[in-house]
Amino acid sequence: MSATGSTYRTAVIAALLVVTSGGLAADRTTPTDAQLIASAMRAAPANVGKGATIIAMNADGTMRTLRQGTNGYTCMPDNPATPGPDSMCMDKNALAWAQAYMAHKPPPTGKMGVMYMLEGGTDASNTDPYAAKPMANNHWIKTGPHFMIVGADAAFYDMYPKSPDPDTSVPYVMWAGTPYEHLMAPVK
Repeated sequence: MSATGSTYRTAVIAALLVVTSGGLAADRTTPTDAQLIASAMRAAPANVGKGATIIAMNADGTMRTLRQGTNGYTCMPDNPATPGPDSMCMDKNALAWAQAYMAHKPPPTGKMGVMYMLEGGTDASNTDPYAAKPMANNHWIKTGPHFMIVGADAAFYDMYPKSPDPDTSVPYVMWAGTPYEHLMAPVK
């Protein structure tokens, strides 16, 4: 990947983390690189995390690579400023999907991707991809450990529940009817 592509990718991931987590808390102790790597690796199955590129956000919002990977996955550690664990790990297609989401652009077609959040995720709206806080009409939900399928054809998502207030103990579609709809699949 070119330096420009790598920089763009890193900036998009940083923005995704800020949007989904509210930014870093200034009064928190900064974790060591070893702690950040361990946190990021917990987002995915052990063999995925072991070979993934690990990136982390600096206090100023810029991104840095903590470890270069070999398997095409990119993982980010938990943001300690959020109420719950939100480390995540994604393949290159999921990363392209996330880049489109952050840019408010249509996601790439024909590029299904996988994103892991095996420690769970910070709560989010199930209906509004850009909701920043719970409101009466945006169906805020709590999610436990899960993986996501993103970028699939619409017919794939039609096989799963699309309720605004889903049973989060079974697979369901989040952000149904938007370009960013994706399958949320809980794991124990």
